[in-house]
Amino acid sequence: MEERGDFYKKVVDELIPSKIDSVLVCGAGSLDKDVFENLGFENVTISNLDLRAKSEDFIPFKWSFQNAESLSFDDGSFDYVVIHAAIHHASVPHKVLTEMYRVAKKGVLAFESRDSLLMRFLEKFQLTQIYEHAAVYYNDCKYGGMNNTEIPNFVYRWTEREVEKTIQTYAPYYKHRIKYRYGSAFPCTPELEAKGKLKGNFLKFMQPFYWLFSKIFKKQQNLFAFFIEKSQALDVLFPWLTYNKKNGAIVFNVEWGEEKYKRSQ
Repeated sequence: MEERGDFYKKVVDELIPSKIDSVLVCGAGSLDKDVFENLGFENVTISNLDLRAKSEDFIPFKWSFQNAESLSFDDGSFDYVVIHAAIHHASVPHKVLTEMYRVAKKGVLAFESRDSLLMRFLEKFQLTQIYEHAAVYYNDCKYGGMNNTEIPNFVYRWTEREVEKTIQTYAPYYKHRIKYRYGSAFPCTPELEAKGKLKGNFLKFMQPFYWLFSKIFKKQQNLFAFFIEKSQALDVLFPWLTYNKKNGAIVFNVEWGEEKYKRSQ
């Protein structure tokens, strides 16, 4: 868990340089509070749909009860929106990402597991979880699953291409700039299982080979972060779009269309 926290802190510090910008953290808890407080952020709102959470637990930051699939905030309410290891708990994970994008003004930062060949190997041999029943079991068998219920969620893992397709579909105005970061953390699930000693020993035996493998194939690591920059500049629009000053809307560029296509007879 320490490796994951260090990766989280390092990426936030790199990609969100301003400590005074407003930040909404979705699906958040004590780890998120500690990361942003340790980094010196001043204007942070911690949010979750966990009814057990209390506002005093997140002082000096604000607390807001929010379902990340349907945030109650207006468009562009925060400079940045962040989520750490929580999209995969949602029943509609793509909706979480588009809601974060909608509410953000400058950018979206998400941390999730990557759907890599290595992760598929670990899934096949039950060396990592496909459904997150451990989270439910260690939350009194009542919380920690899909939408924080007692139903274990499917661990939805992402690829770079899927991130791009999701955002370009939701906001097809220009080619988004997306930054990716990769890191490694030793799998901890087998250690939680009553009969997981053999799995744990196998993973420890393979650890040196994994570190070498991950140095060569960085995208095969099990920590994955992506930052989606949200541009407000009209000059980055695709050429087939233009800005209509009369109604303040982005519309199809008729002149571009006339140059590109033949008129039907």
